[in-house]
Amino acid sequence: METDPQIDAALRRGRGAATNRTNRFERLVQVGIDDGWGRDEDLPPVRTEVSVEVPRKVISRNSSPDLHFDRSINPYRGCEHGCIYCFARPSHAYLGLSPGLDFETRLIARPDAPALLRKELRAKRYVPRVIAIGTNTDPYQPLEKTHKIMRGLLEVLAEHRHPVAIVTKGTLIERDLDVLADLAADGLVRVGISVTTLQRDVARKAEPRVPSPARRLKTIERLAAAGVEVRLMASPMIPGLTDHELEAMLEAGRDAGALCASVTPLRLPREVSPLFQDWLAEHFPDRAKRVMALVREMHGGQDYDANFGSRMTGTGTYAALIQQRYRKACKRLGLAEKLPPLRSDLFKVPARAGDQLSLF
Repeated sequence: METDPQIDAALRRGRGAATNRTNRFERLVQVGIDDGWGRDEDLPPVRTEVSVEVPRKVISRNSSPDLHFDRSINPYRGCEHGCIYCFARPSHAYLGLSPGLDFETRLIARPDAPALLRKELRAKRYVPRVIAIGTNTDPYQPLEKTHKIMRGLLEVLAEHRHPVAIVTKGTLIERDLDVLADLAADGLVRVGISVTTLQRDVARKAEPRVPSPARRLKTIERLAAAGVEVRLMASPMIPGLTDHELEAMLEAGRDAGALCASVTPLRLPREVSPLFQDWLAEHFPDRAKRVMALVREMHGGQDYDANFGSRMTGTGTYAALIQQRYRKACKRLGLAEKLPPLRSDLFKVPARAGDQLSLF
């Protein structure tokens, strides 16, 4: 099967993917062709479209041994940040959409999420544990500025004194410093800020709608000043392109106020691999073969290794070297690899009108 031709760069300006590859579940592939009538000249630029989903519940559960949480919330499907390496891109295939440009332009908001969360937290059998937000798509992507779903979720969690761990590249999180500081005062929140590179030009190409690396470091500084525990996430490490920056990224995060750090090598599941390779060929053709050779070395000779225990760290000499550099740098810089667990003992269900009040 032939791959999709690249969409004209002028039409996809500010986007990460170069194509809109058909998802893995479709039997037929649609491709654009030049019929000689100048059709391409009339095509409009790729625009962001937003639709609304009304889910039955908002807390998702998982039993993965590689993850430190068993529940998460995703306020949005798809992500306008457009990170070319995003491991969540294949999830758009379940919606009948492409993990390519569709993932970053055909977005889905879940405005009822805060109300559904409140309902789920009130369930008699609910047992509080850390809820992770931002583990699939970014809760502080540009869409949040108008929809404010993440703000609503945080307010519900604060009402219930429920622990939450957030991962983001979005500086919009600073808008919610009031709620985050309140949660942080009781040991109920932790934030991970992802910094993939300190090179502004590389970041602009790989993460076209993400705030600059310097701006993200400023966000770490502001969160730390508000008393929020912050993790610098040097992820993903792209071998042969950004991995030489590991120590510098960790030091920059430490200087900005991060207390701990983590590192994860590049992961290219399913449709992400051809999308990423298209991106390499367009932006870094001189390094494309070396980057992919190192990626495969870290994943058992394949573009991706989905096995538990190795998919998040990689295997082989090169992956081991990155882990050794990471641990040595953390020790030198005073960065922790882990922090004490967030509190779950403060959880409470606020009284509402009509509830039977306690006598004590």
